[in-house]
Amino acid sequence: MIELDAVRRHYRMSGQTVRALDGVSLRIERGEYVAITGASGSGKSTLLNLLGCLDRPDSGRYTLDGVEIGRLDDEALSALRNRRIGFVFQSFHLLPRLTVLQNVMLPWRFCTEPDASAEAHARALLDRMGLGDRIGHRPAELSGGQVQRAAIARALVMRPTLLLADEPTGNLDSRSAAAVLELLDELHAEGQTVVLVTHDQEIAQHAPRRVRLRDGTIEHDSRAEHAVPA
Repeated sequence: MIELDAVRRHYRMSGQTVRALDGVSLRIERGEYVAITGASGSGKSTLLNLLGCLDRPDSGRYTLDGVEIGRLDDEALSALRNRRIGFVFQSFHLLPRLTVLQNVMLPWRFCTEPDASAEAHARALLDRMGLGDRIGHRPAELSGGQVQRAAIARALVMRPTLLLADEPTGNLDSRSAAAVLELLDELHAEGQTVVLVTHDQEIAQHAPRRVRLRDGTIEHDSRAEHAVPA
């Protein structure tokens, strides 16, 4: 589903070139659960931004669901992000003045194709997250774990093919973090493609496949450990 071919992304900073990604090639199949790990500055965030179509590579090719991202204009790219990619962030990014249900429904505001079942789907997701009795509450009235579960519901409301999770347990206590990781495990078991970015090796162990970055390149890919020799 995801194909990166010799992708490079370099930045100029303080007069120097930072090679955030330096020739990364990666293939992720539909339904995989992959953890991207690495130290600070290894290229994790840059890779996540590229996978989420929030940034473009300087060179190389990124193909998502058979669509070559480099060929899309900004409008088409925005539509693809809204329809095919769900984002879960460490800092939640729920709007404080909206209710939980309104936050979850937010992606539909940017969609030109109305869906009469959208609200029912959002309510069903919130029920699954254990928030069925909190749909009228605002984020400040919820615990950190509840807010993150609402954020996951928002990420899933458009039925995305790809779920990107950026340090989704970073602001949670251990109990809430365990609940969020269990939910990601369940989504993967149901066929959802999940890419999790984390610096925590214990959290990364939840993913059957782990890719470690170092200095903008792939240092290790656990898939190779199970590859059958030709």
